[in-house]
Amino acid sequence: MPTVVFTDPQGTEHRVEAPSGRSLMKIAVDHGVPGILGDCGGACSCATCHGYVDPAFAERLPARTETEEFMLEGVPDLRATSRLCCQLRMAPELDGIRIQLPDEQV
Repeated sequence: MPTVVFTDPQGTEHRVEAPSGRSLMKIAVDHGVPGILGDCGGACSCATCHGYVDPAFAERLPARTETEEFMLEGVPDLRATSRLCCQLRMAPELDGIRIQLPDEQV
C-alpha cells in the first residue's frame, strides 16, 4: 500500500499507509496526525488542512482549483507548495509523498 509522510509542526514524522482514492486530510485525521484539523470534513471551506507539499511531487498533483486558491488566501505563510490536503487524493504515483504541516492552521 502507498505511504505518505506527514511532518508535524514539532518536526516529528508520521509515516502512514494511504489507500488510493482517499484524501490526504482524511488519512491524516484517521491516523491522529497532529497539525491537521480538517474542521469542514473535506468540503474545502476551512483551510485547516493546509500543508506544504514536497516540491518533488508537485508535478504529479492536479492544479489548485479556484476554490482551493480562494481558501489558501487566508492561510499564514502561504508558499508555492501550499495545498489543502482535503483536495489531494492518494494515488500510486504519490507513494512516499511528504507533507510538511505549518506551525499553525487558520
